[in-house]
Amino acid sequence: MIHRIEPACQTPPWQQSLAGAFREPEAFLRYLQLDRALLPAARTAARQFGLKVPREFAELITPGDPDDPLLRQVLPIGAEQLPSAGFGPDPVGDLDKAVGPGMLHKYQGRLLLIASGSCAVNCRYCFRRHYPYQEAAAYRHGWTQAVEHIHQHGDIEEIILSGGDPLTLTDSKLAALISRLEGIPHLKRLRIHTRLPVVIPSRLTNELTALLGSGRLQSVLVLHINHPRELSPGLVEGLQPMKRAGISLLNQSVLLKGVNDNADTLVALSSGLFEAGILPYYLHLLDRVAGAAHFEVKAERIRQLQDELRARLPGYLMPRVVREVAGAPAKQPVI
Repeated sequence: MIHRIEPACQTPPWQQSLAGAFREPEAFLRYLQLDRALLPAARTAARQFGLKVPREFAELITPGDPDDPLLRQVLPIGAEQLPSAGFGPDPVGDLDKAVGPGMLHKYQGRLLLIASGSCAVNCRYCFRRHYPYQEAAAYRHGWTQAVEHIHQHGDIEEIILSGGDPLTLTDSKLAALISRLEGIPHLKRLRIHTRLPVVIPSRLTNELTALLGSGRLQSVLVLHINHPRELSPGLVEGLQPMKRAGISLLNQSVLLKGVNDNADTLVALSSGLFEAGILPYYLHLLDRVAGAAHFEVKAERIRQLQDELRARLPGYLMPRVVREVAGAPAKQPVI
């Protein structure tokens, strides 16, 4: 199917929000009425991995609270500069599984494409914060190599668009890519991993819903939501047309110290997700990427949380607790 997205006369609101995101620590701290004593460390850490926070997400953060769980996910801090044994630049072995620029063939029947090197928000725990996007992104080669690889491997049934964030692509660019994928007969599913609608809900355009809801491939949207306060009214409202269009909505969270490492928060998250029409899918343990060691939750605490969640949640609201091990054929369950 050829998807036609008419060019917009004006810049879409979500792109305006993206352009207006906070990028300077001083302005961000001032907006949130936070102590200027946080500024030197924030500036130093941001030189290694920049600050980027859309204003819509900043509005969800409690002003004046340096321990706000949403703030902790996005504010550069001095702990990022500390060396930590066992933490490195490629914790999940992406580069070893590359079969071409921006093509990761880790798991049987699925191919992951780095669809964009850009994100709407720089999450401090990001496992790809050191990824070489300039050299290793499928979109930089016009998708030609990716499409050829898929054609040559008839066992691939599912394409996973990742990044960066694939929804930083415009609707027209996504439509062009999806049209090429739909022309490959053995493909059945398209999965998109994104955090962009969480931080800029206006990204959930009518055009995007029509694109994902009307094609030959079954569409799955996997959101990255870590805390119940991220389920903003704008996000929940924006997802309803997608749900009605038959697009599967899943969520995967990362277990983060000081953000969601308590049972009350995780129970509220699962309940809120289900009310919004999103199924809790995975609760990932932290990928051990350099600069994120301060987010790691101890093994004993993980076991306690699992026991508490099993006691309080029905099975369909219990996310699967997993870790990704470099070179393993699948996500590893944590039991």
